[in-house]
Amino acid sequence: MSLQEETLNIREMVTILRKRLWMVVLITLGVVGVSAGVTKFLMTPVYEAKTELLVNKSQDGDKTGIISMSEIESNLQLIETYSVIIKSPRIMEIVAQKLGEPDKVASLTEQIKVSAVKNSQIISIVAEDTNQRRAALIANTVAQTFNSEIVKLMKVDNVQVLTKAKADERATPVKPKLLVNVAIALAISSMLSVGLAFLLEYMDNTLKTEEDVEKHLGLPVLGTIAVIDAKNGAKHTRLKEEKKVRMAAAGENR
Repeated sequence: MSLQEETLNIREMVTILRKRLWMVVLITLGVVGVSAGVTKFLMTPVYEAKTELLVNKSQDGDKTGIISMSEIESNLQLIETYSVIIKSPRIMEIVAQKLGEPDKVASLTEQIKVSAVKNSQIISIVAEDTNQRRAALIANTVAQTFNSEIVKLMKVDNVQVLTKAKADERATPVKPKLLVNVAIALAISSMLSVGLAFLLEYMDNTLKTEEDVEKHLGLPVLGTIAVIDAKNGAKHTRLKEEKKVRMAAAGENR
């Protein structure tokens, strides 16, 4: 039998999916439910807090308070350097000391994300933690420490805290993301359950229809035997017997 003959056509595929639709639905709903439950109740929520630094204040600038274009360009070039310095051991060790966790410098560094806001003189510092208040404390401590230490390192005072991080009790966790996890579980479970349906059909060698006999055995179908419902058949026989009794009784009365 050729490969083409073995290939399931679209109609057969639809038939298989209809026959095993209950299995596909149950598996999909089960996996999605487990994913939602694990995400909601077992995974620890992670919150984030953000503070921003403005790089524009120069101690040696014009006393009128006007910042020249050359100063702005110089500050923009420094932003990338500042972003690296913020997460350097020099800064993070001081932060860990202030937080009372001198042995957790590495973990604190991983909790910090530093980025430069595009086309601006602003540096964003984002801290992540399982506690919203602690996330805000970490972000503010990093910003304040950098603001004071950069003067010693660069001999220039051109950084100020623009926005302080605040703890919001109504904040929603940034991790884990329930909808994302559910969507991933839905996609994966759907594909796996559909694949399992076709696999079970492929492994099922029983013959169910005349087409199966002709296809797999290569034998012609000479005839079919109709299925008789035993219950309805017995009822039909009983009605015939009752009719015969009534006819016999009517004949005797004559």
